[in-house]
Amino acid sequence: MFHVLESRIQSAFARFVQARYGAETPVLTEQPKQSSFGELALPIAFQLARQLKKAPKAIAAEIVEGIGPVEGVAAMEIAGNGYINVRLDRGAFGRMLLDTAAEAPTPKPGKIIVEHTNINPNKAAHIGHLRNSVLGDTFCRALRACGNSVEVQNYIDNTGVQVADVVVAFHFLEKKSLAEVQELIRSSRFDYVCWDLYARISSYYKDHPEAIEWRKQTLHEIEEGHGEIAEMGHIVADAIVECHLATMRRLDITYDVLPRESEILHLKFWATAFEQLKERKAIYFENEGKNKGCWVMPGEHFGGGEETEDSKVIVRSNGTVTYVGKDIAYQMWKFGLLGKDFYYKILKTYEDGHLIWVSTTEPTTGAPSFGSGSQVFNVIDSRQSYLQDVVVAGLRQLGYHQQAEKSIHFSYEMVALSPRTCVELGIELSDEDKKRPYVEVSGRKGLGVKADDLIDKLIENAQREVDSRNPDRPAEERRKVAEAIATGALRYFLLKFTRNTVIAFDFQEALSFEGDTGPYVQYAAVRARKILLKLAERGEMLPDFSTALPTEAMARQLAGEDFWQLLLSASKSGSAIERSVASGEPSHIARYAFQLAQDFSNFYAKYRVVDEQNPETRALLLWTTQYFRHQLEYTLGVLGIEIPEYM
Repeated sequence: MFHVLESRIQSAFARFVQARYGAETPVLTEQPKQSSFGELALPIAFQLARQLKKAPKAIAAEIVEGIGPVEGVAAMEIAGNGYINVRLDRGAFGRMLLDTAAEAPTPKPGKIIVEHTNINPNKAAHIGHLRNSVLGDTFCRALRACGNSVEVQNYIDNTGVQVADVVVAFHFLEKKSLAEVQELIRSSRFDYVCWDLYARISSYYKDHPEAIEWRKQTLHEIEEGHGEIAEMGHIVADAIVECHLATMRRLDITYDVLPRESEILHLKFWATAFEQLKERKAIYFENEGKNKGCWVMPGEHFGGGEETEDSKVIVRSNGTVTYVGKDIAYQMWKFGLLGKDFYYKILKTYEDGHLIWVSTTEPTTGAPSFGSGSQVFNVIDSRQSYLQDVVVAGLRQLGYHQQAEKSIHFSYEMVALSPRTCVELGIELSDEDKKRPYVEVSGRKGLGVKADDLIDKLIENAQREVDSRNPDRPAEERRKVAEAIATGALRYFLLKFTRNTVIAFDFQEALSFEGDTGPYVQYAAVRARKILLKLAERGEMLPDFSTALPTEAMARQLAGEDFWQLLLSASKSGSAIERSVASGEPSHIARYAFQLAQDFSNFYAKYRVVDEQNPETRALLLWTTQYFRHQLEYTLGVLGIEIPEYM
């Protein structure tokens, strides 16, 4: 709510500056260096100084003298060489928080597309995939909280090399028929079977390089879409996608639509994009050198040096398109630039009624409108930065400059494991690895942590803590609490670091009930609920806050600096979320949640809410508890973290 009042104050100053000086200048706000200086600092005088050819301090004096009363502002002071410090009307602000029910944010125009997860459908998801999905999902939640219409896409590369390799292993190494693979899907943890099989075929290629011919044959048949090998590729990919959706659902992550590469090929998306690229001379046919016979994009367009060294192959000499070519076509579709669309069918319906649609080649009716976004965020790890640059360069070369600017690579660094977590998960380490700050994992080598194994282990560890604290509670109830704590701990751990930080995941750190952790923040929300439950257990009801806390009572109670700062902090969830969206850093929300939990813990320790004797003070303490609870629940909701019934 603080950001709402802040916006109103900015608008009032902007109107005055326009009327007085004829200047349309955005009014920026800053946090004063000390809380004793007020709640907002405005550098507007410095912004106007060059234009007006006046000293900032003189401009600030003119503004303060001329602007008159501003709603919600108690006083304005000139500080330093021209800052305007703003002090809020504490009573009015407290009353605004009390009177203003939670409102849906004002809808913003356009649609933002966020593509995340995008796991190759060839084996179980691992911990690195979880960072991608949790970052993407949280960013979507933050965008929606700011009033944006968001479409969540999860691109499925079901015709790529990774799927082909698993099919090679089934067909050529294990000699399994289509029926036998289908039976495996029904009778086994199929994504785990494929995890081991993928590591096996990767190793086999090293010892038998001639087996790469199997890969080429399999890739060709999958792309053509005919025959038993193609059908095996289809059912393997579909089965793994189902496993991935189930894994992500455990963390409350869902999608709106799953566009598949097979449809990009079969519906001629690439063919259409290819013609545009050739027509607009974004690519050229290479007649000599190492790329002879290929269609390439000059390196100069995406930051490369000499063309002969850095040109990017878009179509190989054998006529097959590289995946960056298909990515250009896909990005064009996202912006509605291709003149083509997928057909869609419902893939899954969740208990809450949410539908996941998937692309198909068969004409259908009744699907929502997908694609045609005004801005696109691709959540892909930082190692793919170069290829994302090529995709954006493709848009620019086609003349789609506005869309190129609105194509955002939402990058992040890898997730590793702490050595002690490796030991707990049964991963053997060398003496050298045991001394490292973190241990990298590799799915291709079979050295890694499956996402479901990680979640299961977290739940197991959380269960021990819950059982020791609440032995008399029903077992099913304790299991549900442990799941909420474990998944909350995981999401929070993956979110609290900035995106460009390499994470070393550690069980003990993530599950700690103390410090900067998910359980610590959850515990604050549980405590807030308990205070209000305690009141109900005494047979009392919450007072009518509207009557018990008029503006003058708010002003009296909020006169003390400690209490005022607590309430001020609790009102800034919207500011934290908006800052997160503007910067593309979900870590801002996690940081705010931790600060909010700390503030509530201080409040909880300092005030005996239910036992307070002064009626007015008691009413304020109860209302503040309720307000903290709401803000904690709201903020954790944006982080995708459930609040357990107890801890």
